Parts: sequence; C-alpha cells; structure tokens
Amino acid sequence: MKKYLYIYKSEIMSSLQYIFNILLNMVGYTVLVFIFFNLWDYIYEDASQLINGYTKNQMIWYIIVTEMLWQASGARKLCRKICEDVRGGNIAYNINKPYSYIGYVISSHLGEMTIKALITIIVGIIFGMIFLNELPQISLIGIIIVLISAFLSILINTILVTAIGLLSFTIEDASPIYWLYSKVILILGTMFPMEFFPKIIQTIVRFSPIYAISYGPARLFVNFDIKNAVVILITQMIYVGIALGISNILYKKGVKKLNVNGG
Repeated sequence: MKKYLYIYKSEIMSSLQYIFNILLNMVGYTVLVFIFFNLWDYIYEDASQLINGYTKNQMIWYIIVTEMLWQASGARKLCRKICEDVRGGNIAYNINKPYSYIGYVISSHLGEMTIKALITIIVGIIFGMIFLNELPQISLIGIIIVLISAFLSILINTILVTAIGLLSFTIEDASPIYWLYSKVILILGTMFPMEFFPKIIQTIVRFSPIYAISYGPARLFVNFDIKNAVVILITQMIYVGIALGISNILYKKGVKKLNVNGG
C-alpha cells in the first residue's frame, strides 16, 4: 500500500508543475456549464417550478456536479495511456515489477487528477453561485458524505476505464469501446437525471454503473437524504469491488496471452 501511496504523491507533485494547463482546461467546463444554465433557464418558466421532482436550481446544480465528476476523472487520457501501453508493449516491462500494473495505473492517475479535481470543484461552486446565488440546502455531514461519494464515483470510473483499456489485449484498440461508454454516461447520467427517462430506462440506470458514477453523488448534493446516502455509498463500494474484479481478470488473461505469444 505504501508504494501506491508514494506513486500517488509523486503524481500530485508532478501535476503541480502544470497548474496553468489545468486552468486552461477549465474553459471547456465553464462554457458547458454556461450552455446548460441557459438551456434550463429557458425550459423553467418559474424558478420554483418542479419538473420530474427537480426545481431549476436543483437541475442546474445536478449538471454542474455531474460534469464536475466527469471532468475530474480524466477518463479519456487514462484509456489512451493503457491502450498505448498494451499496443506498444510497455506493459510487458511492468509484469515483473514489485507492484500490480492495475494498482500502479489507478494510483498514478488519481494522483495526476487530484489537483484538477480540486480546481474543478472550486470552479464549479463559483459558477454555480454566480448563476444561482445559492447552494442546495445541505448540512456539514451531508457535504462530507457527498465528498466521499464523489471520490468513490471517480474511483469507480477510473477502475472501469482501466478495464476498458485492458480490452486492448483482445481487440487491439479499445478506444471505440471507451467512446461508447462515455456517450452512455453523458446521455443517461450527466445531461439528465434518471427521473427524466421512461421507467424501463430508469431501472437500467439504477442497476448500472451510471447510478454510482453520476446520478448518486449529484442527487445527494441537490437533495440530500440519509437513507439514499446509505444506499448510494453501499452501491458504490460494491461497484468498486466489481470493477476491480473485472480489471484483474482482464489483466491476468492479457498477461497470459502475452506470455504465450512470447511478448
């Protein structure tokens, strides 16, 4: 565990050298938030109007939080790195290292994304306050739970994208799979809460990683409820285990294939 913590800390220190680049990357996030703000401001005739159980402020905060989580995960960069490691053979150098490749990739990526996540949270809160002039009603305990849920969300997304990248052992380039994954998350988990979809889609979302990655943390922030919090946190911890299991299976099969082919 100490070696992964060291890798994590090293990546944080490294990312501090690129603060300006991180701030530039926030431009796209702020533009997206601005677009959605104007969209929902137009849809809601009255700020107190309810649409599928959401007020205008809750809907806009939901978008801010889900986009915040997606931006903070840096998933596309991670998938590209793993695909390049597999295709280029760099992964072979990690097989005999005194640490797991999966553990290395996850801790390295989380360290790289930590500063970006903090800046994204700050920018998101600032823009939310500028647009809406108020935060959702939530206690200090609620904020702590939401932050834990947000971390688990990013962790689950990181591990699942790691698993997608490891598919490159089989299909050479997993980028199209990641593209499909990201669009499903965007449509069913980021742009709209699951209450905006038909019942059958709501059921699919509830029993899919989308619930743990996007919907759960955002829902807790805009409408905190301790019972929902317990369910969401338990669901997220289950998905951490499932995602790790899938990643390990894909990695072991990939390494076996690599050894058989003499890679």
